[in-house]
Amino acid sequence: MLRKLLYIGLALVAGGMLLREAWGFAAAQQAAPGGSFTFMIFGEPAEKEAYDKLVAAFSQRYPQVKVEVLYIPSQTSYRTRLAADLAAGTPADVFLLNYRRYAQFAARGVLEPLDAYVAQSKVIKLADFYPEAVQPFYHNKRLMGIPQNLSSLVVYYNKNLFDKAKVPYPKPGWTWNDFLQTAKALTKDTDGDGAPDQFGLGTEASIFRVAPFIWQNKGDLVDDPENPKRLTLDAPATKEALQWFMDLQVRHKVVPNKLLERARPSEDRFLDGTLAMFLNSRRGVPTYRDIKDFDWDVAPLPRGKEQAGILHADAFFMAAASRNKPAAWAFIEFANSREGQTILAQSGRTVPSLKSVAQSPAFLDPNNKPRNSRVFLDTIPYIRAVPLMETWADIETLVSEDLERAFHGDVPLEEAIRAATNRTQRFFPK
Repeated sequence: MLRKLLYIGLALVAGGMLLREAWGFAAAQQAAPGGSFTFMIFGEPAEKEAYDKLVAAFSQRYPQVKVEVLYIPSQTSYRTRLAADLAAGTPADVFLLNYRRYAQFAARGVLEPLDAYVAQSKVIKLADFYPEAVQPFYHNKRLMGIPQNLSSLVVYYNKNLFDKAKVPYPKPGWTWNDFLQTAKALTKDTDGDGAPDQFGLGTEASIFRVAPFIWQNKGDLVDDPENPKRLTLDAPATKEALQWFMDLQVRHKVVPNKLLERARPSEDRFLDGTLAMFLNSRRGVPTYRDIKDFDWDVAPLPRGKEQAGILHADAFFMAAASRNKPAAWAFIEFANSREGQTILAQSGRTVPSLKSVAQSPAFLDPNNKPRNSRVFLDTIPYIRAVPLMETWADIETLVSEDLERAFHGDVPLEEAIRAATNRTQRFFPK
C-alpha cells in the first residue's frame, strides 16, 4: 500500500511539473513580447561590451521590451549569486551557464525546458547548430538551454617572442615533445638575475586543462563516461598523462610557480608580453584584441597518441520562475539567430554554435585576430565533453584542487590522485 501511495505521489509531482511547463510555454506563445526582463552576465569589460551590443540590437528589434542587464565581473561571484537567486526563487529571467554546471539546477526544476519553444520557433532550428554544442544541454531528454558557442582549448602564442628566439610557430600535428621543447626554448632569464622572468607556458592544472591530454593518451577521467561510478585517475594511461602534465612545472619549470602565479597570473603575463604560450578557450579573445605591443595567434593543442580536445560550451537558459517568459524567449531566440550570433562572433567572444555563422567572415575574417580562427573549427571533430552529472561541478572543484597541489610540488602525484579519488567518491552514484 505504501509503495502504491508513493507511486501515486511521484506521478502527481511529475504531472504537476509537466502542467507547469505546458502552462509556461502556452503563456509565452500567446503573449507578444513586452514589459521588461533581466539578463545576467559575467566577464571582462570587453566581454560585457559584446553582450551590450547584443542587447542593443535586440532592443532595436523589440523597442517595446526593456532589458535590464545584471553584470557581475567575477565568474565565481556570478555562480554564487545565480545559485542563491535560483534557490530563493528570484533569479534573472535569462542567464548563461556552462554545460558542466547546469544539471544540478535542471534536476531541481528551476530551469525552463525549451523543447516546446524550439518546436514552435521560426528562427531556432537545431539542425542548423553543431550537434556537439546542442547535445550536452539535454537533461533527461529535455532541452534546457540553447548553446551560444562551442570552443575548445587552444594554444595562444606571442609571435614576437617566437620570432626573437627564432623558434618556429606551432603548427597542426605538433607533438607533446614539440610542445615541451618549444616551452623550454621560450623560458628565459632575460635580466640575468638567475631566475626566469619570461616563461614558455601559462596554464593551471585543473581537470578542465588536463582532460584533453588524458584523452590524447587513451586514458579517461571516469570508469564509464555515460554512467560514471568513480574516477580513474590511477589508471596507467591516465596517470602517465597526468605525470607528463605535472612535470611541466615540477620538473621542467616552464610554467610560473605558485608564488609567481599568485603575484601575477599567467594570463596577465601573456597580456604584458612575458609569457610565450597560454592555454585558453575562445573567451579571452575580446581582451586579447586590445593588445598593442605584440602580435599573437592561436594553434591547436599538441597531439598525443590520438587527437582530442575538450568542449567549452555555454548556453542561454530561462528561469522557470521568470515572470516574463514571452520576452525572455524572444531574447534567447534573437541571441541565437544568425543576426545575434554574428554580433557575438564579431566581438571575438564566441565560436558560434550556428554552423552558418561559424563558417562566415564574421568568425573567420583573417583581418580580425586571431588570424587562424579556423583552428577552433578544425578541432570540433575531436572535441569531447566531460561527464554530464548533476554533481560534476563538485567533483571538478575537488579534483582540480588536488591536481594543483601536485602541479606545484606540494604533494606527489600519487597522493593527489588518492585524495581526489577519496574526496569525490560521495558525489558519484552508488
